[in-house]
Amino acid sequence: MWKPSQRLQWLPDPVVSSSPDAVSRARLFSSLRVGGLSLDTRSWFPAVVSWRAEPDGSVGQDTLAWYERIARGKPGAIVIEAAGIRDIPSGPLLRISHDRFIDGLSRLVRAIRAASEGQTRVFIQIIDFLAIRRRPEPRRYFADFLALRPSHRAAVGGEDDMEVRARLAALPPEELRAVLSDREWHDLNWGARERVTDIGQDAIRDLPRYLPNLFARAASRAKEAGCDGVELHYAHAYTMASFLSATNTRPDGWGGSLEGRVRLPVEVIHATRKAVGDDFAVGCRMLSDECIAGGTTVEDAIWIATCLGQAGLAFLSLSRGGKFDDAARPKIGEAAYPYTGPSGYECIPHAISDERGPFGRNIEASRRIRSALRVAGLDMPVVCAGGVHSLDRAERMLQSGVCDIVGSARQFMADPDWLEKIRQGEGERVRVCTYTNYCEGLDQKHRQVTCRLWDREQLDAPNVRLAADGKRRLECPVPIPVAGAGAGD
Repeated sequence: MWKPSQRLQWLPDPVVSSSPDAVSRARLFSSLRVGGLSLDTRSWFPAVVSWRAEPDGSVGQDTLAWYERIARGKPGAIVIEAAGIRDIPSGPLLRISHDRFIDGLSRLVRAIRAASEGQTRVFIQIIDFLAIRRRPEPRRYFADFLALRPSHRAAVGGEDDMEVRARLAALPPEELRAVLSDREWHDLNWGARERVTDIGQDAIRDLPRYLPNLFARAASRAKEAGCDGVELHYAHAYTMASFLSATNTRPDGWGGSLEGRVRLPVEVIHATRKAVGDDFAVGCRMLSDECIAGGTTVEDAIWIATCLGQAGLAFLSLSRGGKFDDAARPKIGEAAYPYTGPSGYECIPHAISDERGPFGRNIEASRRIRSALRVAGLDMPVVCAGGVHSLDRAERMLQSGVCDIVGSARQFMADPDWLEKIRQGEGERVRVCTYTNYCEGLDQKHRQVTCRLWDREQLDAPNVRLAADGKRRLECPVPIPVAGAGAGD
């Protein structure tokens, strides 16, 4: 993963015990309306892919146990990880693409409610993504994948296609770069991936025709499964974020201008709202800033957020970065990962950072977007995350107009009970995330996500579930060990 050149080491805030009076006055522990719902607290566990789904994308015991453990900490809401809306194989990623997945999702919703004693609202993030392929071995790329053009033949000569391909494969990189198009160079070095601008392909050109219905049907399944709402995934490197991106140059009315780029996301909201009715919360996660050259800026995001809010969103969850555009070149045989470049760092900052540090990098953008929404007469709650691990940090965000709900993924994974410990005046017992992104490294390799602070603890205890490698436990111990004990980081 990319890191800033400054390489400054940052430490999390010490978490101290708060007085009962401070806890009772804390906005974090106050209720809030989200659409027709009420959250008991303004805490939010964002969608985090855990790589625990069954091979067919259904809910199994590993998924149930993971969310039950988070739910015991009683966050105001849990957003179940991204579930695919297309009925196609996608490995151990959750799916919501067919009615056969409803039963498993229903069991998951019931498990979360039971573990939280009914204090946690349950949303599920629904996502569409385009095809991506692994970086090919160069000789195979030239032999099997490259579509030969006259300019290739003119550059290297050759009697037949096989000879042209062999000569291209033998060129040194600097000469090859001059021969290949930008897209061919990318496919060779990063692996081929579909883009929303590939309108020469029927399936890509027709995305606006069929995506609204796919999202709407997925949301209907979420409602049938008992969820309180859905979060439309309009962030990072995936299909809907790509339509919103300033890099979307489609000339067919579904790209180019801001009006063209927001057109499909608005239609998806309308179709989803129509499918689920007014008693079901429909929100979205979007980017406050793409953090790439030529990408969508905070000013664009203000305009987009206002349009989406006017389309009927119940909440808006803000993230930043996480794009393929600046991702690191993967190893041969591996796929590009959108959180490995500078924009990925903005999304998941590390304890080794620049002068801005890893905490709160989305605060100012979130404040500006929320303020613009209020000026526009939109009162939908705004969720902002970014290294929140203490009551003081959460309160500063809530009281200064940054957001209405505080998201915290890595801290909930480090200690699912951290909010309950603070509420009970036991802040010194919180095991604080050290933001080394051990969990993100597992995600990058599509391995079951755990936390370094506890995944080697009590491996021999009864009924401990182990990861596929047999070396890590899959859920945080109950009760969690005292902070600092065996935290080897």
